[in-house]
Amino acid sequence: MIVLAVLALPFLEIATFIWVGGQIGILGTLAAIILTAFAGIAIVRWQGLGMIMDTRAMMARGEMPQKQFAEMMMIAVAGFLLIVPGFLTDVLGLLLLIPPVRSWIYQAMSRNMVIVTNYRPSQPGPAQRAIDLDSDSYR
Repeated sequence: MIVLAVLALPFLEIATFIWVGGQIGILGTLAAIILTAFAGIAIVRWQGLGMIMDTRAMMARGEMPQKQFAEMMMIAVAGFLLIVPGFLTDVLGLLLLIPPVRSWIYQAMSRNMVIVTNYRPSQPGPAQRAIDLDSDSYR
């Protein structure tokens, strides 16, 4: 199915270009493609920076941000789809920028996944200020 979709995508995009060009003209079509690319880059940058800040805060608390990592990957894919010229890829990219859609995709994908990590926070829990020494370790 995936191979068929990848092979059919250019033909669908060309057909969409022809249809949209017939509706709004060639200049309007080109302007729409360029506008969605720039708007997509700005939205991806804005959402990506917010996601990075959330991830850093979670890691500082000692939590594993697996959902944030998955959502960052979806935002990166959305950015790629928005940069690629075409209306169908733009629609898919814009869908990936909607947080409830990303949450639904994450839930669907994570049903059968197990997250395994060797991540350990550098300072878990409250820091201890006392040093325990044996009686023969000090003078």
